[in-house]
Amino acid sequence: MKTLLNTEQLNKAIRKIVEQIKSDIPSNTDIAVIGIRSRGEILAQRLKNALGSHFSGRLLSGTLDITLYRDDLNEPKETQPTVRSTEIDFDITDKLILLVDDVLHTGRSVRAAMDALTDFGRPRLMRLAVLVDRGCHEYPICADYVGMKTEVDRSQSVFVHFAETDTEDGVTIE
Repeated sequence: MKTLLNTEQLNKAIRKIVEQIKSDIPSNTDIAVIGIRSRGEILAQRLKNALGSHFSGRLLSGTLDITLYRDDLNEPKETQPTVRSTEIDFDITDKLILLVDDVLHTGRSVRAAMDALTDFGRPRLMRLAVLVDRGCHEYPICADYVGMKTEVDRSQSVFVHFAETDTEDGVTIE
């Protein structure tokens, strides 16, 4: 296991994302911050908290489960995926959506998330924020706001750890 980001570096990467968002989106804009379960929802909450003092518009939040939208559901697996709840208690139609995930790899999760979101309405604009863009994209998807960009071999996995669910913050490669 190799450490890619320690706690301090992870927090710096989050601050970098916040600054990118603040410089790109006017402060009077209404934003819906939606995290992809499960690590994206923690990052989304941290981003929302950090953005709260900057934006004078409404700052909504939600979580999105993409399990049923994945393109690998029919592939044989040892265990079946767990379907969790999506919690979006507002209309996303004509909203600016900040979609949040922990790691951008192939782009398949983001594609599934976009499909899932459009079942809830038609956003005015959708932007993507990720903590780590690890390369190896299979779909033509790129993040608008990135904490760290790095190239990781396809055979390796990137794991994001948050204090809310793990012992401490950090990003590792295995």
